[in-house]
Amino acid sequence: MKRLWTPAWIARHVALVVLVTGFLALGWWQISRAASGNTLSWAYAVEWPIFAGFVVFVWWREVRHALRAPAATPSPDGVTPAGPATPGPGTPAVRRPVRAARVPTPPVDGADDADLAAYNRYLTWLNANPGARPGDYPG
Repeated sequence: MKRLWTPAWIARHVALVVLVTGFLALGWWQISRAASGNTLSWAYAVEWPIFAGFVVFVWWREVRHALRAPAATPSPDGVTPAGPATPGPGTPAVRRPVRAARVPTPPVDGADDADLAAYNRYLTWLNANPGARPGDYPG
């Protein structure tokens, strides 16, 4: 829980409060305009609270992501640990370790070729590990 009180998270919490308050105030303003005869404002009166709900949804997902365990670093043999021993709600019951493939590197002549070779190694790794996420890439 301490992770949610860093300066960056405090800024996110303040942004949440400011945006949600502002969006709901704009929705209320549109309701008052719609009540005085502006029919287009009815659409905006519905739209602003949806924006506020979206801000709350994004904030909630970021909080959940921050509270999850940090990403495991691969061990020297190239195997990523399987995850928590007891899965929580929403966590799959079985997680298999991701084994990093050893990819031979082709000879590189210039800087552009080095970038291309690194990208090709990444694509080869993704092809060899179809269940892996891009964040699992060891390189």
